[in-house]
Amino acid sequence: MITAGTRMPNLELQSSTGEPVRLLDHLGERGMVAFFMRTTTCPVCNAHVRDLVGRAGELSARGISVLIAVPEDRDEAAAWKDRRRVPFPVVTGADGMAHQAVGLTKRVFGSMQQSGTVLVDAAGLVRHAHGSTLPTAGYDRRALLTAIDELAPVARV
Repeated sequence: MITAGTRMPNLELQSSTGEPVRLLDHLGERGMVAFFMRTTTCPVCNAHVRDLVGRAGELSARGISVLIAVPEDRDEAAAWKDRRRVPFPVVTGADGMAHQAVGLTKRVFGSMQQSGTVLVDAAGLVRHAHGSTLPTAGYDRRALLTAIDELAPVARV
């Protein structure tokens, strides 16, 4: 998995509405949280997304944008986003490409997609990266919030 201190690749993905998306175009004033779901049908991953949705105002106030990456195709991603009323951009890459680009591979004989969370600062550097084959461990809220606290404040002019 990609590690803290490395540069986040500016992945070329597709939004759930079909437009091309470059990952780093979604950086907030201080950075971005990218959550890579195992699958949109994973109840644990959906609980992690609900936590991020519940913190949307707090994260936005702190200059952090959120982006959700799913391994499904664009139509499935759009339907999931609408059903769950996800306010964040939802992106997908062909055949799990987004997940693979950050080192989240399929494990257990190639059948289980790993999930994970990446915090990228405003300069495009990874400040927190956490992934797991078990979906319960793909999102470490406490470690993520600590990493956000440690981001440099935005210089005000």
